[in-house]
Amino acid sequence: MNSKIKNELAELLEADIITQDTVQKITAYYQTKDEAKPNRLFTIFGVLGALLSGLGIILIIAHNWDTMPKNIKTIFAFLPLIIGQMAVSYSFIKKKGSAWVEPSATFLILSVGATISLVSQIYNIPGNLSDFLLVWIAITAPLMYLLRSNMAMMLHLVLITWYAAALGYTYRGPIPWWYLLLFAWGIPYYVRLQKQEVESNISGVLNWLLPLSPIIVLGTFTNGQSMGFLMYLGLFGLFYNLGQLPVFKNQKLRRNGYTVMGSLGTISILMILTFKWFWEDAFQDPFAPIDTAFAGILFLAAIIVLAYLYQKKLLKSFNLFQYAFLIVGLLYLTKSLGYVHNIVLTNILVAALGLFGIKIGIDKSSYAILNYGLLIITVLIVCRFFDTDLDFIFRGILFIAVGAGFFFANYLLLKKQRSTALSINPKTETDA
Repeated sequence: MNSKIKNELAELLEADIITQDTVQKITAYYQTKDEAKPNRLFTIFGVLGALLSGLGIILIIAHNWDTMPKNIKTIFAFLPLIIGQMAVSYSFIKKKGSAWVEPSATFLILSVGATISLVSQIYNIPGNLSDFLLVWIAITAPLMYLLRSNMAMMLHLVLITWYAAALGYTYRGPIPWWYLLLFAWGIPYYVRLQKQEVESNISGVLNWLLPLSPIIVLGTFTNGQSMGFLMYLGLFGLFYNLGQLPVFKNQKLRRNGYTVMGSLGTISILMILTFKWFWEDAFQDPFAPIDTAFAGILFLAAIIVLAYLYQKKLLKSFNLFQYAFLIVGLLYLTKSLGYVHNIVLTNILVAALGLFGIKIGIDKSSYAILNYGLLIITVLIVCRFFDTDLDFIFRGILFIAVGAGFFFANYLLLKKQRSTALSINPKTETDA
């Protein structure tokens, strides 16, 4: 238990807010909780040690590689893999904890990649980066379930994202369909982790890595037309609504990557949609079957999550961010009526989201959310600064108004926090 908590307990005891018995119970709780910390630290340093050891072996072998005969090269190529298998087997048979499992799983996964690349180089086996990554992933994918290794899950996400980007973002590269199956492979492990270790650090990290992977990869499934923006809008709408599920919403915002990425992504796409060129291109774009299918699936998934939240009565208050993707989807369906009303309504939607962010910030007494809402309005004004013919004096007045809005909104929040503090712990002015 750290000294800050001890000092606070002593202060509360002195003020007769808690009893000595309560202090002893709290102290015992933190002592029990702290017993697991050395193991976590050992696991972290064990993983780092495995990474550094693997890199060191590769560097030593690489330095003398050209002077070695082929049979010696082959032995060295399989040596890291054998060491990794021995470490994993020992951890599995002896039922060691995460301090053994995580480093050994990390070392084995890296050893598999090193062995494949070295054998390919020794015997001149042809292939490209995406093929190499696909074989590497296929061999190591079961490890997360066999060893229940969180690092194996993280490395799996990194490798499949690398594979999809390497294949799909090349010039006229094919669509990485295998990514969908490989991504789905890790979902049951992630769901189990959320049920059993929802408060763990690794769970918080995966709450960011899991949504980040499809955000990076989704561009490989589109041909770059306007429908691609709707695909991303549907994905961000899905993420934001997933972030409103109790398992994520009840955690701190820094652990809820779904809500943060969903909100930032939605605003980013909507900012693009406020420009005239998008709706002009959307009016002229030909029908794209794959893009349309993916956009429809993502929008449907987001609607299903939204319906689930409504059915479980988890929508306690109206949140415009949860419906933004649906509003723009309806606007896109009416694009044949002309794009002028779409441009106007999209700008109004973004401004409303900014105001809604300000409201949420004030209600939750959060300066971060409050200024996020103000920033949305500011960026919207900047965008209109460059694509409209407004008078410079009027533009200047707008910026002054926004600056004053920043100051006034933060002042109101500060005043609210002070009044709340006084209502909880009332003092006379002389006491203050």
